[in-house]
Amino acid sequence: MATVTLTGLLNKAAAEFPDRRALSVSGKFDLTHAQLKHLIDHAASLLVASGIHPGDVVALTFPNTVELVIMFLAVIRCRATAAPLNPAYTAEEFEFYLSDSESKILLIPGEGIKPAEAAASKLNIPLVSAILPDGNSKMTLSSNPESNLDSVHQLVNDPADVSLFLHTSGTTSRPKGVPLTQLNLGTSVLNIKSVYELTESDSTVIVLPLFHVHGLLAGLLSSLVSGASVTLPAAGRFSASTFWTDMIKYNATWYTAVPTIHQIILDRHESKPEKEYPKLRFIRSCSASLAPSILERLEAAFGAAVLEAYAMTEASHLMASNPLPSSGPHKAGSVGKPVGQEMAILNEQGEVQPPNSNGEVCIRGLNVTKGYKNNPEANKSAFQFGWFHTGDIGYFDSDGYLHLVGRIKELINRGGEKISPIEVDAVLLGHPNVAQAVAFGVPDEKYGEEINCAVIPREGVSLEEADITQYCKKNLASFKVPKKVFITDSLPKTATGKIQRRIVAEHFLAQVSAAKVPKFGA
Repeated sequence: MATVTLTGLLNKAAAEFPDRRALSVSGKFDLTHAQLKHLIDHAASLLVASGIHPGDVVALTFPNTVELVIMFLAVIRCRATAAPLNPAYTAEEFEFYLSDSESKILLIPGEGIKPAEAAASKLNIPLVSAILPDGNSKMTLSSNPESNLDSVHQLVNDPADVSLFLHTSGTTSRPKGVPLTQLNLGTSVLNIKSVYELTESDSTVIVLPLFHVHGLLAGLLSSLVSGASVTLPAAGRFSASTFWTDMIKYNATWYTAVPTIHQIILDRHESKPEKEYPKLRFIRSCSASLAPSILERLEAAFGAAVLEAYAMTEASHLMASNPLPSSGPHKAGSVGKPVGQEMAILNEQGEVQPPNSNGEVCIRGLNVTKGYKNNPEANKSAFQFGWFHTGDIGYFDSDGYLHLVGRIKELINRGGEKISPIEVDAVLLGHPNVAQAVAFGVPDEKYGEEINCAVIPREGVSLEEADITQYCKKNLASFKVPKKVFITDSLPKTATGKIQRRIVAEHFLAQVSAAKVPKFGA
């Protein structure tokens, strides 16, 4: 197993399925696995000619385009480290991420990205634009280097090569740098391929940004190593109006998304249903908790099993998932069983807890990072007792399915009662007129912390605070009922659609009082 590399798995798929479709840009062109491999090797030779050496960090910032896919895979092919960045960052954010990753160059699309260019210029990092004019061309770089494929053929990817450098989303503290190796990534995509039984007959449309592990590992790379096919939306990002058109046109068999996108897809289905829907093997949900009510609506609307999974950057994405129906039941409210790694629920002394007892979810396996970059303090607390500590509280039920209670730092301590915001979210989302919802803790003089929530009503519906409070009183113990309900039309989210509780808390607290908002972490 220790000889696994992501590049090796991709090369194997290209050799086994050379003529099958690998990558499409919707309505523009299709590439086979063999064509994609040639494009990657050629682009890698351009990077080598540009002075990129093994171990160098190459930052990339693109929408979800073919250039991003090819250049990302070319960077890791030449044994360098790819650091994909969100094109929507501000100049200050680009400056932080480029500095923290110690990037040697920054790859950008032909049309440029002004804040990225400003940050690179300030840091004296060379900018190189990458363009693939059409499906029959080769990648061109603005630095205009000369290709020499021998330079790439001589490079042998090693399992220990650091291939991907990402940052945690910083939901509870300053973002931490996470290096992931060829072995980490190769192990993870094999785990994903295995649990969802992906084959060359599968096809998916990319919904999520490829600068994040969910879209990159679960959507793109697991498909490519399986000989399956991937479609990128023509707009370079998710669009609810073209999603089903692409899914039907490219014979999609599954898709993976975060709960907020599932809700957008559901809302569109209810207001503007398609004439027909593709027959899907399954729908996958990950990166945030999926309320059982949303899972039921998805299954009823699209006639496919909805499999909730559990993942994080430090584990190269996947840690646990509900199985396909042929392999066992999938449980609403659970993130399923561990996939391809050891998992345990530990108490604060590092002792393994029995079924149905809460503790911290801890993992170990070949998919797990060896540690955060230049952060000995974070590594010390994250790798205690020989396990990686996820920071999530959960328990295994008697069938071995994992149930998450919440982030340790996000559990609401109301006068000694520990309240799971995930549980409150699920109840709020069960209200027929609620589209999105999030519960969070706020400072309280009497109880230390009190529970509040913010909800977005479904389109065309008017909601009052009393409606929500009454509904919660019927479905929650009295101490879990939110004391204040904010009715809003938007919620702060990460680029991948994950709602950040601490940012939501700060946002709404700032509206109602000048009270000092507590900071979680630095």
